[in-house]
Amino acid sequence: MNKVLRVLVVLAAILFIVNGVRWLVNPAGIVGMFGFELSQGLGLSSQIGDMSAYFLTLGICMLTGVVANKSVWFYPPMMLMGLTAMGRILAWLVHDAALATGLIIPELLIALLLWIAASRLNEAD
Repeated sequence: MNKVLRVLVVLAAILFIVNGVRWLVNPAGIVGMFGFELSQGLGLSSQIGDMSAYFLTLGICMLTGVVANKSVWFYPPMMLMGLTAMGRILAWLVHDAALATGLIIPELLIALLLWIAASRLNEAD
């Protein structure tokens, strides 16, 4: 995998890890990025737990793929990004949610970046 591709994957991974940590230490400071408010009680526990796990898993898998030089680590975050974009589109189509193009486009671009990284890594094997 070429150096530019590695740097792009690492930068995206760091961004996701930072977001995951932000959910753990200051959820009120990040919740607005996603267009919702903090829940209370059990909902708050689920919101913080789920969102931090989502972002930390993305970042950790991406970093593991780069460090271990194993393309298999790019597939879980690629699927998470693609399924998140698909869920947002379905929410718009089926449930009258706002079309979140500002979130969908980066999700699809990161999924594409990971697909390219996985393909290039496989070529090097």
